[in-house]
Amino acid sequence: MDLTYTPEEEEFRARLREWLGRALPALPPKPSPDDWPGRRAYDLGWQRRLYDAGYADVHWDASPTMRLIFLEETEKAGAPYVGAGFVGLLHAGPTIAAEGTAEQRARWLPPILRGDEVWCQGFSEPDAGSDLAALRTRARRDGDDYVVSGSKIWTSHAEVADWCELLVRTDPEAPKHRGISWLAMPMDAPGITVRPLRTLAGSAEFAEVFLDDVRVPVGNRVGDENDGWRVTMVTLSFERGTAFVGEVVACRRVLRELAGEARKNGRWDDPVLRRRLGRLNAEFRVLWRLTQWNVSEAMGVPPVERSRDWGRAGGVPGVGGSVFKLRYSHARQELYDAAADVLGPESLDLDRPWVLDRLSSLSYTIAAGTSQIQRNIVAERILGLPKGR
Repeated sequence: MDLTYTPEEEEFRARLREWLGRALPALPPKPSPDDWPGRRAYDLGWQRRLYDAGYADVHWDASPTMRLIFLEETEKAGAPYVGAGFVGLLHAGPTIAAEGTAEQRARWLPPILRGDEVWCQGFSEPDAGSDLAALRTRARRDGDDYVVSGSKIWTSHAEVADWCELLVRTDPEAPKHRGISWLAMPMDAPGITVRPLRTLAGSAEFAEVFLDDVRVPVGNRVGDENDGWRVTMVTLSFERGTAFVGEVVACRRVLRELAGEARKNGRWDDPVLRRRLGRLNAEFRVLWRLTQWNVSEAMGVPPVERSRDWGRAGGVPGVGGSVFKLRYSHARQELYDAAADVLGPESLDLDRPWVLDRLSSLSYTIAAGTSQIQRNIVAERILGLPKGR
């Protein structure tokens, strides 16, 4: 396994770094965290700048190594995160690129890349979170439409989304993993009610979504009817395998800042804290190497035949993404627990750096599949252990 970069990749890094140096100072002020329409405009504006500069399609139409370099350099430079574009760019878009028809790719991928449209994720339900295949939202076929009824929860960015990647049950009589379909639902369709949810950290990037006889064209189904669970595994592979890469770089930066703060406030004299920060440094270095390994592995996976026009340079991330997601979730929580040790009593001040990040880190062992689910995946699909009964 070769973890070094080619001259072409290093040239890409240098060119991207130079462009970021020119583009970032020209950005407008970032809106308030509670101003989601403003945040949508800000995030999509950044995506449009990437599009105009030729970097927008790096998530799909570049090698996994190029994607890794892109995420590393943009995070190091302090570039805006994908924000409201998260689901479209890192979940729905790659899934449509890999599984959609030529017509679907032509319809949905360019607007995502240009920063014209936002997607949300309609997967989890009140009684189907970790056991996602137990979902009960129904889609009844009526001519050229599905008529969808049910509810979703923790729907990312639903209040500002144009489209929803939606999992529905199209065959209630089939085994639960086999009666599911993956739909692209327009969020302006009649019958949709969105109720924002406020998190422990005070943000409202999630929502409940209620669906009352919402009509979705059959042509909006990605993959075959009742084959949605397989398509979902493609989505989750992207979510667990590459979506958190930039955050590893961010955590390494936070760790350096924590060490600097500890030196200033005297906490560096505590040998227990120094050992803790040293171990975390080793942890995130290993996670970065694991990321490179997963990317190297994905390079050898042939792209899905139907994706020859989009994402042709790289494959779908493998189950190694579950190893990464499992360890990263816990390492992130440990990092911000260490931040609380560095800050001392000031760790209760919501205006201090890292405090809100600590609150949000609590969700990482749940989001994108709980740690328990990731352990099952690792046990069954990597270690070959028998499934639980």
